Amino acid sequence: MGTLFFCFLAFLLAAYVVLDGYDLGTGMLHLGLARDDAERRQLLRTIGPLWDGNEVYLVASGGTLFFAFPELYAVSFSGFYLPLMIVLWLLIVRGVSIEVRSHLLSPLWRQAFDVGFSASSGLLAFFLGVAIGNVVRGVPVGADRWFLQPLWTDFRLGKETGILDWYTVLVGTTATFVLAEQGALWIAWRTAGAVRERALALATPVWAVSAVLTVVMSGVTFLVQPHIPAGLVREPWRLLFPAAGVAALLAAPLAIRRGQEGAAFAAWSAFLALLLASVAAGLYPVLLPSSLDPRLSLTVEEVRAADGALRLGLVWWPLAIGIALAYTAYVHRRFSERVAP
Repeated sequence: MGTLFFCFLAFLLAAYVVLDGYDLGTGMLHLGLARDDAERRQLLRTIGPLWDGNEVYLVASGGTLFFAFPELYAVSFSGFYLPLMIVLWLLIVRGVSIEVRSHLLSPLWRQAFDVGFSASSGLLAFFLGVAIGNVVRGVPVGADRWFLQPLWTDFRLGKETGILDWYTVLVGTTATFVLAEQGALWIAWRTAGAVRERALALATPVWAVSAVLTVVMSGVTFLVQPHIPAGLVREPWRLLFPAAGVAALLAAPLAIRRGQEGAAFAAWSAFLALLLASVAAGLYPVLLPSSLDPRLSLTVEEVRAADGALRLGLVWWPLAIGIALAYTAYVHRRFSERVAP
């Protein structure tokens, strides 16, 4: 039962990264690809009906974590208190920038909200990567099941870690470029005119940087957290996730070269999901590694809720997520036409 909800949680996180990834990437490229107010409004119209619905999967991830793994929820939300507050403020700045911008006629205020939209989108992508880096690297959780991460210590790996060190900064930088590519492919797929041409021109070099960073990050991750390659090799079927991820990574530029922007976006989305699935498959059954002692790591069976609660969850979880998925499919189909300037 715990394994099933582990899969549910991994699915929700992957869905959030794929869906919110393209509007975070669009935000990052907002100032660079759009040269005037009309083009910036064109970019905003590609995500306007969709971005807040995409964040439902972040909320659903937190709810599933609270329900299915309450001890992990308590330990991690207190330990990551400071970065969670940073993410919350960035989400507020980003949401206000999108919603208020078009209601003001002042060019100065519009410029300020454009900068806020781009900066908060880029920082959110970076801190999402940093969060994944912290989970992969491990945190100083002890026998009392408590830890508190400062923002940084000495930027080195060790028992007294901070949110930011050289490894988590590497993962955060990789996430920023990977989601920028997701945004570039989304813009190329969903817009027409000069903005589309600029997005297509940007997609290939950003893909190259993302691919190099992903290879470097994967190699370093195998050294920082040997549990992941050991977990993948222990049951060879788990290697299907990284193998399929490499195939999706290589398929994206081929689709760009053929002028198939939708296929390129789908391939890159699959790459994102499979990259996260590879991390989850390598870590399982560990949910939060301990940097003090591997025996103190939090595992699925140790922190899962009681059988009765999880059985109850099997009644409402598929229904609730099914409604969310149906809404997501409907709204994406309803607003599937290219946005003209």
